[in-house]
Amino acid sequence: MGKSDPKSETRTEAARIARAPSKTSSATSGRPARRPASAKTEAPYHHGALREALLQAAERVLERDGLAGLTLRAVAREAGVSHAAPTHHFGDLTGLLSELAAVGFRQFNAAMASACDTATTPLARALARPKAYVAYAQAHPGMYGIMFRTERLDYSRPSLHEAAEASFAGLANAIGAMRQEQISGDALTLDQGAAIARAWSMVHGFTTLLLDGRLKDILERLPEGTTAERLLEVMLTAPITAKLPT
Repeated sequence: MGKSDPKSETRTEAARIARAPSKTSSATSGRPARRPASAKTEAPYHHGALREALLQAAERVLERDGLAGLTLRAVAREAGVSHAAPTHHFGDLTGLLSELAAVGFRQFNAAMASACDTATTPLARALARPKAYVAYAQAHPGMYGIMFRTERLDYSRPSLHEAAEASFAGLANAIGAMRQEQISGDALTLDQGAAIARAWSMVHGFTTLLLDGRLKDILERLPEGTTAERLLEVMLTAPITAKLPT
């Protein structure tokens, strides 16, 4: 082998260093260093949006897996966030269920209000609210179920209290319209209370039986093509008469 030229080696090394990327180039240029491809990135939630994402995830879990499958960890997995995120936003499972029920009541109220707004006759308006009540329960059975599981909810939470009160106010107003009188939700006469309880018991009871499949036997015995909605219509419009022995 021939003897190497020191000057040539120096020039070669200088060229190699000039071509090599600088370790501090990203810092000095003001651009952030690129993350390795394998680095895990966080979900792109904006400030305040994670809470809403968790509630949406909770609703999906509830409708898919039922109340038994709705846990804080299941919601975190569904949302793709850390297990601590639901606890941070809702405290515990009761807090999460209560906020989810509030979402349900708001959806429920909006569905009934929309149905009433599109009704064009007095009879249609009278039937719009109970029909929407049943339709919402059929479309969202899990959400509807948790809304009325009082023992699992914390009604001291403002969002749930307000949404539930709005639902009751809507019912009271609907009964007042049918009775052609103003009904105050804070103070009811016995007759007004009975009218509200009667209407709610009928529609809620009908809905529960329908969701549980307990009306199937009745529907199968009715004329062909009779739907649950039609059965509800007849129940609501039939005059209430009592045949008492004389």
